[in-house]
Amino acid sequence: MPAAPSTAGPTRTRSWWGWGYADAHPSDAECAALGALLPGTLARPLPVPRVADLDIGRPAATPPAALAHLVTADPRARAAHAMGKAYRDVARALRGRPGRIPDLVARPTGDREVADLLEWAGEQGVAVIPFGGGSSVVGGVEYRGEAHRAVLSLDLTSMDRVLEVDTTGRSARIQAGALGPALEDGLRPHGLTLRHFPQSFEFSTLGGWLATRAGGHYATGRTRIDDFVQSLTVVTPAGAGSSWRLPASGAGPSPDRLFLGSEGALGVLTEAWVRLQQRPRHKASAAVAFADFGRALDAVRALAQSDLAPANCRLLDPGEALLAGAARDGSSVLVLGFESADAPVGDRLARAVEVARAHGGRAGTAAAEPGAPADAAVTAWRSAFLRMPYLRDGLARMGAVVETFETAATWDRIPALIDAVRTGVGAAARAATGHPATVNCRLTHVYPDGAAPYFTVAVAGRPGAEVAVWDEVKAAATEILHRHRATVTHHHAVGRDHRPGYDRQRPEPFALALRAAKGALDPHGILNPGVLLG
Repeated sequence: MPAAPSTAGPTRTRSWWGWGYADAHPSDAECAALGALLPGTLARPLPVPRVADLDIGRPAATPPAALAHLVTADPRARAAHAMGKAYRDVARALRGRPGRIPDLVARPTGDREVADLLEWAGEQGVAVIPFGGGSSVVGGVEYRGEAHRAVLSLDLTSMDRVLEVDTTGRSARIQAGALGPALEDGLRPHGLTLRHFPQSFEFSTLGGWLATRAGGHYATGRTRIDDFVQSLTVVTPAGAGSSWRLPASGAGPSPDRLFLGSEGALGVLTEAWVRLQQRPRHKASAAVAFADFGRALDAVRALAQSDLAPANCRLLDPGEALLAGAARDGSSVLVLGFESADAPVGDRLARAVEVARAHGGRAGTAAAEPGAPADAAVTAWRSAFLRMPYLRDGLARMGAVVETFETAATWDRIPALIDAVRTGVGAAARAATGHPATVNCRLTHVYPDGAAPYFTVAVAGRPGAEVAVWDEVKAAATEILHRHRATVTHHHAVGRDHRPGYDRQRPEPFALALRAAKGALDPHGILNPGVLLG
């Protein structure tokens, strides 16, 4: 299981156009080496884009004097808030076409300032895009359209404190703008953790996790942020409010459930009480190789339906295992991990390995902390997991189309779904580019009744039309998911990119209720227009 990345030093600069830190991106030589692995890519990398080369005009709106200290029109700040971090965002930036750049960026420090900004924006017809760490990969933090005279990016990262910690009830009140490392730093002195570590942990916020119903990297048990919510505070154009802090309640539909996953379209999440856990002290991990991917799926299902509850149960198909350096012989690899705050977990790992062996698995060396070295395949996967987004951006500079999408379906549909995606998406990518495509699969989360397959697509693009290529491939993937009744997203959220699939997936009576809620809470239609609803 990957450990939570440490807090970055104060001198590091976030990349405005790509993933993570600017100094962590591959060099030109590394990009060229990556491109050589994918036939048909460019001869040399595209240059790193510069804010100075963008056409950033004067803001179309001016805040009143009472709010001016919260707002900036700095070009770099505006460019950094124009998009998320999906492949299509990176490709657009590399080609100098980032889309609509916000006119202003606001950084409120409290609920009252959020409410004042929303009031001004409603009066002036200014669209408001709530913004946390900006790590959206589904078009969730950009503006598309012409209906509003100006766009304000509402950056909550100045609201980043752990306000209270209840050690008796193991819970904490935390502001929504807290990035993952700062949140954990605030809990560490109490021996507690939220234990929510998405791949974007270092660059995403509590509010972003809540607004998108994010999933952490833990494969079973409590891994979705929904499971940790005790109470929410939300500021909307129609007013602000907080739900009661309770361990559970049967009092009608849950108010928290209305705003979890609402992606800033219904209100601005400003703080939450969240349930915590003791920090784990005992860990154990192992990798199990399989010659047959179908038998590996059976092993994972058996583990998901057991009472072992592994923290990590990530199955990599042969292509994904090769990419991660976990296997080079054509095997699929199951990465297993267990952890506990109060008892050794070696016995649980040993039982899990036996289940895997009963389905044809070949286990490597198990490692139980403290002191034992980790299995080489586990170590390789952990490193690749954290490095992969940077490599994607390096390949994007070589004109490659490299992106991921994820879904979930019941076990009876999983084998056929994975086969259909590999075949159909591969064919769509080849048809769009004329080049052979790689389509890999891994299972990231598993449940007793189903699993979440996560696909990686890589193909050389058409120079200058990389975004159009990906849009064609993604449309083909969405059709396959719909045909197999697999969700359009398991944990990446809806945003604008998944709207077509979401519109088809949700029942119409629920869509009516969602539209009514939007109209009541956001009467001027300023909050993240185009997300969830038209």
